[in-house]
Amino acid sequence: MTSRQGIALVLVLVGCSGDKAAAPPPQQNPPPPVTVASATPPPPKEPTPEEKKKAEDAKKLEEDRAKFERDKQAELARWTPQMHTAAAALTAKVFPNADAAIKAVLASPHRQPGHADRDKYRHPLETLRFFGLTPTMTVVEYAPGEGWYTELLAPVLSKRGKLYDPMSDPNGPADQQSTLGGQRFKALLDSSPEIYGNVKPIVVDNKAPQLGLDKVADVVLLVREIHGYYNQGTLSQWLGEAWKALKPGGVLGVVQHRAPVGSKPEDTAKNGYVAEAWVIQQVEAAGFKLSAKSEINANPHDTKDYPQGVWSLPPTYREGDANRAKYAAIGESDRMTLKFVKVTK
Repeated sequence: MTSRQGIALVLVLVGCSGDKAAAPPPQQNPPPPVTVASATPPPPKEPTPEEKKKAEDAKKLEEDRAKFERDKQAELARWTPQMHTAAAALTAKVFPNADAAIKAVLASPHRQPGHADRDKYRHPLETLRFFGLTPTMTVVEYAPGEGWYTELLAPVLSKRGKLYDPMSDPNGPADQQSTLGGQRFKALLDSSPEIYGNVKPIVVDNKAPQLGLDKVADVVLLVREIHGYYNQGTLSQWLGEAWKALKPGGVLGVVQHRAPVGSKPEDTAKNGYVAEAWVIQQVEAAGFKLSAKSEINANPHDTKDYPQGVWSLPPTYREGDANRAKYAAIGESDRMTLKFVKVTK
């Protein structure tokens, strides 16, 4: 092979190697799929018992406030000019004795609708007579509520006596039942200046009650409230304020839902009942002496074992329509009626 032929052969080999395809890059595995978290939020936490209670209380307050507004408008509409005239005549009259005054007031149309229906259970004439009420007395009425007794006491005492009513602050926090209670009572007083113009309201802090009264009262009335004061932990304070307010020998009149003999208040007070012997012990420890007992407001048909406590019975009917006929047949609760006098050392 000549040198020329060798060079040609080399060129041919080089050309053939250039025509060969380049090797592909090594294959890579695809990345693993990315898992995207679900956008659905976790379920809300179950509310605590305290949160549930707060929500229930707020709902009840809203319902109670709506009812109060309806009732207030209906009561204002009920007070016609003729009723105001009759109310003025009632309070201007001088009655010969307390019985005559109370009987006239019981028959008066100024009383709110339905209140007279309670007379057969609460025996107001006999109860006030038992406590020794006269038209010239100074009386302190604890926890007037919606004014069942205030309607009776105010006109009896308006001309020659005085009536003090401790009440919750109507301008207190809007989210408190106590504020609504104060607004209810203020609405009652505002409805008729003729009947309630001489009532002396005392705004108190129910958690730390102070009346600011010193030996001015002939009678302090404590009607169906001892269980509530016990539950709130303020019974001793309220009894102490009653002792301060009363004149020497003054009367503390107690009407209270009565628990079975031997019951403990920690077991029964939440249902509205407390034992009579326990009440006497508490009141006497506060500086009073039991003067007399009465069965005026007793009810042997009260079994005291209801799902909603004493509030299952009329007039509250807290169970709604459930067992309503049964509770109506029982009537209002079995109540002790106790007369104490202030003891001075």
